[in-house]
Amino acid sequence: MKTIEESVEKGRFVETKRNGPVYHKTLVRFGYAPVNGLEMYYEIHGTTTARPLVTIHPWLGLANVFPSLTRNRQLIAVELQGHGRTADVDRPMSFEQHAEDVVALLKHLRIKQADFFGESFGGTIAVQIAIAHPEIVRRVAIYGSILSKFEEVIPRQSLADFMSLTPEHRSVQFERENYERVAPDPSQWPRLFVKSSRIAWKGFSLGDLKSIKAPVLIAAGDHDVLVPLVEHHLEMSRVIPNAQLAVIPDAGHFVLYEDPEKLLPIVANFLDQPISTVPFATTISGYHPGESR
Repeated sequence: MKTIEESVEKGRFVETKRNGPVYHKTLVRFGYAPVNGLEMYYEIHGTTTARPLVTIHPWLGLANVFPSLTRNRQLIAVELQGHGRTADVDRPMSFEQHAEDVVALLKHLRIKQADFFGESFGGTIAVQIAIAHPEIVRRVAIYGSILSKFEEVIPRQSLADFMSLTPEHRSVQFERENYERVAPDPSQWPRLFVKSSRIAWKGFSLGDLKSIKAPVLIAAGDHDVLVPLVEHHLEMSRVIPNAQLAVIPDAGHFVLYEDPEKLLPIVANFLDQPISTVPFATTISGYHPGESR
């Protein structure tokens, strides 16, 4: 099924197309925005007058739409360079460039500040935005994301296995079929796979992480094979000043595909909670309403 609508933007017609069924009743509008040489695909769901939440998809993913997060929110789901409906351009891919593209999209949409929720490498991009553009970031939630060098977090054999994958490998069949369903040119899948899997990443410095002003939720599955060490997430939560840590029980790297409600209520609670100056209770102080929490 294919629907096409045209919208006028800056005096020109932009063809907006969607392949596949209209899959969420929360959809308000969708389109392509001219940002940094890209025609970047985005969707807006929920209540357009509410606080914006930008969702950033994982490696090889599509626009992340979570209906339970659209309640009282304006959810903006993006597709990064070369992913899904956003056609590739002749430039390398990097987390830094992806972050700048998302920021440019928000400026195009005239959004001055937003919350961000990134999954896997989408979380790395969200943290990059919090570091480089703190003025537009209210809160950040990430899941299964690597903030240090890959070599410091991913076991050597796992990293070697990853680097040996091919575009037709069964491990990326789910992502490949989703891409082919919506991409302007499905034959570009091998190009996306190669370019995105060769992103050079040195990790954030401790200084970068300590500079983050926004509250950050670091969520991780206790059975995540990509980031198998919960200690990594614990360490990051201790470095980032206003960080919280959530370890999701019986959850792997793809919990948002398989059982999203294990994680999404925690994300929603984090995004909605007020910033509290009330100290945590200890066994010595005891709990006292209004005095401790």
